[in-house]
Amino acid sequence: MADTYSNMLPLGTKAPNFDLMDAKENRSFSLSDVNSDKGLLIIFGCNHCPFVLHVMPKLNEVIGEFHEKGISSFMINSNDPKIKPEDSFEKMGEFVDKYNLNMPYLYDETQEVAKAYDAACTPDIFLFDKDLKLVYRGQFDDSRPGKGVATGDDLRAALEALVSGNPISEVQKPSIGCNIKWRKA
Repeated sequence: MADTYSNMLPLGTKAPNFDLMDAKENRSFSLSDVNSDKGLLIIFGCNHCPFVLHVMPKLNEVIGEFHEKGISSFMINSNDPKIKPEDSFEKMGEFVDKYNLNMPYLYDETQEVAKAYDAACTPDIFLFDKDLKLVYRGQFDDSRPGKGVATGDDLRAALEALVSGNPISEVQKPSIGCNIKWRKA
């Protein structure tokens, strides 16, 4: 497993649009489906990555908590299932059930959405304000698989600041995880 860091999309970037199929409800979602008065959280994830699996229970808890505070959330899988069959759309449905996922889990089959967000790893986390401008991109917390318990401290601090109307620190650490499995040209 090679560690890959997020690319740190510039703060203030407007959320790129998407129209992707959800493995949870078997319907498509786009930015126009965001129903939030506070913001939008997008996590690029997948079914197999040890970094995603390490944070998943706590991430799901944080997402449920902040949904009640006005944050919409989506997880997007952009991995090529020819490289990682366990990341197929069908397997995504199993992942939703296993983790009782508190958000739509979208399939980026063409990988165009990952490219538009400059996503590099899983998990790669992006938090946008109510105007869909990027206010946080970075790690969930300082823990890693086999090193500490996932707390979500970094993301939670950004979410708390956003929902309370306080400034979010511009000191943000890149996320680290498995690289996105890009299609071969």
